[in-house]
Amino acid sequence: MAARRGRPRPRQKREPDTSSWEPKTKLGKLVRKGKITNMSVALKSGLPLREPEIVDVLLPGIDDEVIDVNMVQRMTDSGRRVKFVITVAVGNNDGFIGFGQAKGKEVGSSIRKAIENAKMNMIEIRRGCGSWECGCGKPHTVPFNINGKSGSVEITLKPAPHGIGLATGNVAKKMLTLAGISDCWAFTRGKTKTTVNYAKAVFNALEQNAEMRVLPSEFKKVGIVAGAIGTPETKEAPAETKEASPEPKKEQKQEPKIEESKKEEKEEEPKPKTGDKEESKEENKE
Repeated sequence: MAARRGRPRPRQKREPDTSSWEPKTKLGKLVRKGKITNMSVALKSGLPLREPEIVDVLLPGIDDEVIDVNMVQRMTDSGRRVKFVITVAVGNNDGFIGFGQAKGKEVGSSIRKAIENAKMNMIEIRRGCGSWECGCGKPHTVPFNINGKSGSVEITLKPAPHGIGLATGNVAKKMLTLAGISDCWAFTRGKTKTTVNYAKAVFNALEQNAEMRVLPSEFKKVGIVAGAIGTPETKEAPAETKEASPEPKKEQKQEPKIEESKKEEKEEEPKPKTGDKEESKEENKE
């Protein structure tokens, strides 16, 4: 009897446990002590990212996508040796994306290794509203045209107006979604059926996006945002102002009480003086 083939089961995501993590690099020690709490600060520090636990701490709930699983066979004297090459992309759907590959004898261990390599190859991208048809000023697409190449595959990502979606291939659509881009046009050349080269070309284009120099005037004009849109620092700022505002009110309430006490003292002081004057008048009369 032929084996039944059904739908593949979705891979269960396991949340990484960083409680027993002992950092070995300088960047890992700074993150463990709490001196670095933002992924963009960690990437701009200039220190190499060599531990995947750093990404787990700074970007909790990161998503991963297996792009390609390729089987490689090698003929030896003892027989055929089979290995699997896994290509994976990771991202937080909000300005950060990583790309990695790994090879191994088993698929499960190779996927985990590829995810770790992708986390250690994390980059920060820029988003904006670079389409002349839109002009909304929100970071929903790429801010300008970017080109990427890998092998024979060449890709050009162009900004699209709000509501167009991702007019790209399936591989590019997965990677742009992980990067947090919702609208984009893509133009490709070459053998795009080679999935690995297609994915590498998209990641190369996103690297050019992060490394390209932009004038400060263009940041306001196009609405360019680097990395995540929302940061925890902006939420903590208004809480401090609210706590500081009641302090002057307490001082204002205390002032009138002091003035009233002074008035009462002044009113009580002249009373004994009137009594002394009456006694002196009676003595004079006598």
